[in-house]
Amino acid sequence: MSAVQQKKPIVIAGPCSVESREQVIETCCRLAACGCVDMIRGGVWKPRTYPSCFQGVSDIGLEWLAEARKETGLPFGVEVANAHHVEVALRAGADMVWLGARTTGNPFSVQEVADALKGTAVIVLVKNGPMPDAELWTGAVERMLAAGINTDRLMLIHRGFMQSGAVGYRNPPVWHVALEMRRRFPQLRMLCDPSHMCGNRTGLAATAQKAIDLSYDGLFVESHCNPDAAWSDAAQQVTPERLSEILHGLKWRRKESDTPAYMREMERLRLEIDQIDLQLFGLLSRRMGIAEEIGRIKRDNDVTIFQLSRWEEIVDNMIGRAEELGLSEGFVRMILDAVHMESIAHQNKVMND
Repeated sequence: MSAVQQKKPIVIAGPCSVESREQVIETCCRLAACGCVDMIRGGVWKPRTYPSCFQGVSDIGLEWLAEARKETGLPFGVEVANAHHVEVALRAGADMVWLGARTTGNPFSVQEVADALKGTAVIVLVKNGPMPDAELWTGAVERMLAAGINTDRLMLIHRGFMQSGAVGYRNPPVWHVALEMRRRFPQLRMLCDPSHMCGNRTGLAATAQKAIDLSYDGLFVESHCNPDAAWSDAAQQVTPERLSEILHGLKWRRKESDTPAYMREMERLRLEIDQIDLQLFGLLSRRMGIAEEIGRIKRDNDVTIFQLSRWEEIVDNMIGRAEELGLSEGFVRMILDAVHMESIAHQNKVMND
């Protein structure tokens, strides 16, 4: 197992796009000089929405990354989206490859990459897909495992999800989806990509710290020797020196503590939460029983299940009380939506009895 595979936290950094030999060498040498980075990264094939956008320098960029590795002693990785990418990257000596969000969202592409990786010893990272759904992400991981990629060299990258109306993020984290992946694959390490989550430089440190507080294993960050002149994603890249400042300002926490005081307090509070959860779900069960009674009355009087005015009344009332309850509006709305859908399911069952 390589030193990178064993290390925690792991920091992988480099430019969004490989643009020139000079840009790659300068960026990577400055990253190495900071002493905070374990692996360099760079995109040579860029999956852009429009053909008029910069598509990457292609294969020659791998030569520049390999030269940067020779100059710095740091292993390098590159994004791949098909078998050709994998073959060329491996020939160039890439130490790591990663699947981008768009690739993870396409099972055909994931399978093609997985087949091309069979029998190799390269480190493989899998980003989440575009939508906040754990299933495609899980499917991509399972395809890699089936191809023989061992869990000690397979990692996850949480880079956020596409969502309309997001505030403060380019790709909102939707943390619970990533935490579900941690539950499904506890043996895999997960890195946070705050660059793509934020889409800007100002939120990088806070987002990275949030991931650390959630026990992530490292960071996957974009850094450029001259960010304002970058050919892609300029707004979210930082200089190597600024990245060093951010990394030194982060507080990496332990997963557990074995001090007696900590263990006593945690046990007390966890027992209290368990009791509240029992009461909470007991109340939800009672609520569904009432919903079924309402369903019977609607059925007997030929009334539809969904009543828009009543639903809006419930939502407005609870959203209006969110602040006094110490809860965010987004959380209250999410819980109400889940309760509402379950209530409809119970009423629908009664309607069809």
